[in-house]
Amino acid sequence: MLHIIIIIIIIIIIIIIIIIINVYCYCYISETKNTMKNQECAEFQSAHLLWGTNLQVRFLLFPFSNPSCGQLLSQQEDIQEVGFNASLGTKIIIHGFRALGTKPSWIDALIQAFLEVAKVNVIAVDWVQGATAAYPTAVENVMTLGLEISSFIRKLLSMGVPESSIHLIGVSLGAHVGGLVGQFYEGHLGRITALDPAGPKYTRARPEERLDPGDALFVEAIHTDSDNFGIRIPVGHIDYYLNGGKDQPGCPHFILSGYQYLICDHLRAVHFYISVLKDSCPMMAFPCSSYKNFLAGHCLDCFNPFLLSCPTIGLLDNGGLNIKILPREVKVYLATAASAPYCVHHTLVEFHLQQRRTSDTNIEITFLTSNSSASTSFIIPKQQMLGKGLLIHSVPLCQIENVMLQHLHKFWKRNKDEPPIVGYFCTASLPVDKK
Repeated sequence: MLHIIIIIIIIIIIIIIIIIINVYCYCYISETKNTMKNQECAEFQSAHLLWGTNLQVRFLLFPFSNPSCGQLLSQQEDIQEVGFNASLGTKIIIHGFRALGTKPSWIDALIQAFLEVAKVNVIAVDWVQGATAAYPTAVENVMTLGLEISSFIRKLLSMGVPESSIHLIGVSLGAHVGGLVGQFYEGHLGRITALDPAGPKYTRARPEERLDPGDALFVEAIHTDSDNFGIRIPVGHIDYYLNGGKDQPGCPHFILSGYQYLICDHLRAVHFYISVLKDSCPMMAFPCSSYKNFLAGHCLDCFNPFLLSCPTIGLLDNGGLNIKILPREVKVYLATAASAPYCVHHTLVEFHLQQRRTSDTNIEITFLTSNSSASTSFIIPKQQMLGKGLLIHSVPLCQIENVMLQHLHKFWKRNKDEPPIVGYFCTASLPVDKK
């Protein structure tokens, strides 16, 4: 009997110990979960191709104090408690159509680029749910999305954030979302940067239905796929057309390349902008009537309409323009390399004939270094004396070691009786001083 009582007492003691351990573990786990919840980094949603059309909007803050960890924001909570600094500028990134329902592959790099070069708040708008499946459905969600972003910005303004400190960065369809948000604030927001704004459904849209220069104090657009997914028309104060705004160097031009063939040109605007933020080489552009005229050496300075202050891609106020009243829808052109950091140099080259010729004269000019070469050619029409063009090269003009000039004959074999080409060659880096 005593033996049974001892066993019962031991069992009771074991049960009590187990209860105590469980209570302690529960408290410890709960505390750990709360700590993890406070430190948990928010991620983008993912959407199923068939069920990703219902719009769900989330705002993820990447504060300067903790740049690698996104904090999910809500309209109700005090966002300053999770790291938002109302005294800093605010970058709001808006992605576009997500065909596969996934997080944008470039978003982390763009966020980090901003936080590396400036002390700012970065907020990413996650609307993957609603941007997936059919493109027309995503377009239908644009207005509602714009209203939600506007409501969120209204909360920022109530905290004392100036309208002029808000910079919207819209990618593709997101550029037109940014335009609508800017309209809701009557163009008083500081800046909108459009990275290859979407063309389908928007090329023939009215200005109030898409991005236009009236949507912010300064609106800039970078065009890289204007013959496909991007918009052809200018939509900002300054519209940069990289390499003419169509086919980009380094992108595949064969359909067998698959997805990259479809999207490379369109996404080049994003990767180029990230590179510009991180790299120190100036990306200056020049106003011109067309890319063809730009390459022909007809647009060498920024006198008209910028009074010699050439626009530069980056974070300079008004793109570095030193004019009081900004022009609207000005097309500017520049060339780039095929890969990051995309830096190239633009140089005017000219050849002056010593005497007129009775036939066209085709001249090729090549800049050479020990490990690079770059060429351009142009035709001097018969009875004229001057030919010129733009030469795009990878190293500064002062580092060019040799220049080779060649007369490209009309026929494969030179006529022995043909007089030699005599003249002189000159060159100057852009922008060219007319003096």
